[in-house]
Amino acid sequence: MSGQTLTDRIAAAQHQLTGSDMARAVCKATTHEVMAPKKKHLEYLVSATNTTNVNIPQMADTLFERATNASWVVVFKALVTSHHMCVHGNERFIQYLASRTSLFNLSNFIDKTGSHGYDMSTFIRRYGRYLNEKAFAYRQMAFDFTRVKKGAEGVMRTMTTEKLLKGMPVLQTQIDTLLEFDVHPKELNNGIINAAFLLLFKDLVKLFASYNDGVINLLEKYFKMKKSDCKEALEIYKRFLTRVTKIGEFMKLAEVWGNQRFLMPPS
Repeated sequence: MSGQTLTDRIAAAQHQLTGSDMARAVCKATTHEVMAPKKKHLEYLVSATNTTNVNIPQMADTLFERATNASWVVVFKALVTSHHMCVHGNERFIQYLASRTSLFNLSNFIDKTGSHGYDMSTFIRRYGRYLNEKAFAYRQMAFDFTRVKKGAEGVMRTMTTEKLLKGMPVLQTQIDTLLEFDVHPKELNNGIINAAFLLLFKDLVKLFASYNDGVINLLEKYFKMKKSDCKEALEIYKRFLTRVTKIGEFMKLAEVWGNQRFLMPPS
């Protein structure tokens, strides 16, 4: 059995009647099945973002609608699908998210239908905050820290002092919000939260690369800065040192989780 509920099938059928293949794919990616969104549906949506005639606002709004569902499964899958689109879809998707005045309103979300739903609701609230912050950072900077060029010729290494002092706090806040997901290996116990954690881990690797590039640029410019900028730069550097420890802890968690998945016997 597929595990899809009657509600899932009705929602997909409604979009089939209205001729919206994209909306139907969103519904199929966010069913009540306790498993990660299926690869074929995610690939269809990613491909759709790269076609000229796709309605990006409609795609995003359908995901927002799914995120208002009462079931933690549907909401969590809507967030994972949205994150996947930000990472792998056309940049127009995150540009649209950044242009909205409101995003995922999940600060009070709770699914009381069972202990598992109650536990997962905590991570849904944290995940929603991170995706909102990711879009807000794009609005502030007009680029995604995870997608920009890294290294000596990268965006953060070639940024002017003014832009760097503006951008580093934005980047730090995005990293802080990601780290607040604060999950333990034993809580990574279903395919949906695992998919979310993997996307967060990959984001953190790229965010840290941008963060490190920014700090290198900051240190190279430090002795040429005016006094007020030096003070601000020093505070940014101090915060960087404290975050390195937290980032290291998250990476260690990812390593432990990866080892557990590798050693886990097949079900």
